[in-house]
Amino acid sequence: MNEVQERFVPAITLLRGETLQYLFTTLFILGLIAFLGFVVGMILSIRKGNRLPIRYIFLTTACFAIASIGLYGMLTLSSNSTQPEIDQTPSPQIKLSGLHMTADEFKNKFNGAVGKYRLNGLSITRLNIQESSEQGTGTFEYVFNDELRLVGAVNADESIQEVRLYGTGDTRKPTGGIFLTAIATLILTTNSEYTYNDAQDVIQDISLLDRDVNQSDFDGATIRNGLEYRFSVQDSEHSTFEITVAR
Repeated sequence: MNEVQERFVPAITLLRGETLQYLFTTLFILGLIAFLGFVVGMILSIRKGNRLPIRYIFLTTACFAIASIGLYGMLTLSSNSTQPEIDQTPSPQIKLSGLHMTADEFKNKFNGAVGKYRLNGLSITRLNIQESSEQGTGTFEYVFNDELRLVGAVNADESIQEVRLYGTGDTRKPTGGIFLTAIATLILTTNSEYTYNDAQDVIQDISLLDRDVNQSDFDGATIRNGLEYRFSVQDSEHSTFEITVAR
């Protein structure tokens, strides 16, 4: 029974629509013809100097109303008939993944933060993306100096999935210098509305400013605006700062 209904309900709906369309079209045509006829009669009567009967004015108004109803119905049915076609068209899916920026956009924002706050020695000249055989993903790397390098992962849609800073040095000493400045710049890059003070707040949440990072098992993280900022120490010489999409 359900299958029969599924087959015939659209046909019945279409039939009703066609019937109403015909009805409204008829009302519009007849109402318009009658309205024009009464208008012509009124003009001729006025030219002859005759007084217009009240029923003439009433009938003319009624014909105009009928024509208007017919026109409104035609336009409404026409609009509704195109609506299912619009609804059935699948809307394009916007793929929002990663940090919502391409490698070029990332480089420009990073360099913009470097110039704005005069963070010398951190400008990125070029990011070369190396494609991976795994589902069209890719990676890039930029070396600032012997003790600091930047590595990123790129999705198939060319948006950056995550970025990491690898620092080399004595982790028994407090983190500072160019590594800490690069961390702040990376935070500014992923939050265009942040100021340098906001970046310091993120670093504070990770606990880098509260304690000496001199333990091999240190792992501090915080989440801001859907992104996770994490600093960890691998061993006595290597530490990592990464920004990923929070899960």
